[in-house]
Amino acid sequence: MPFQVGEVVEGTVLNITDFGAFVQLPEGKTGLVHISEVANTYVKDINEFLKENDKVKVKILSMDKGGRISLSIKKALPKPKQTKNNKGYDSDSYNNRNNNISFEERISKFLKDSDERQQQLKKNFDSKRRGGGYKRNASY
Repeated sequence: MPFQVGEVVEGTVLNITDFGAFVQLPEGKTGLVHISEVANTYVKDINEFLKENDKVKVKILSMDKGGRISLSIKKALPKPKQTKNNKGYDSDSYNNRNNNISFEERISKFLKDSDERQQQLKKNFDSKRRGGGYKRNASY
């Protein structure tokens, strides 16, 4: 039975390299999980996440005509239920609240927030420019 892109299958880690891991799939096929596709967090050392002969579930990302199969472990994992955005709000409830306001209100809110951020950046930049930097000697 041939594999299809998007399918989740179980495989065995054959070999670990600096850039990823080779996984043996059913029917003897081998695919590569790039280091960026191992976990939802930053992976500096793949050996902290995988060992040879580990059984892993992988999602097939692509297959080319040359027989290379690109795999992902993190996309085979169930998605986290709730995420917090950078301001600490639950992103789902934040988006639901914004769906009840009109487009014009969204634009005006965006412009106001953007203007406030620009003023803050300008203030911080100006204060750094005026700081106690190099003082010129007046004896030239």
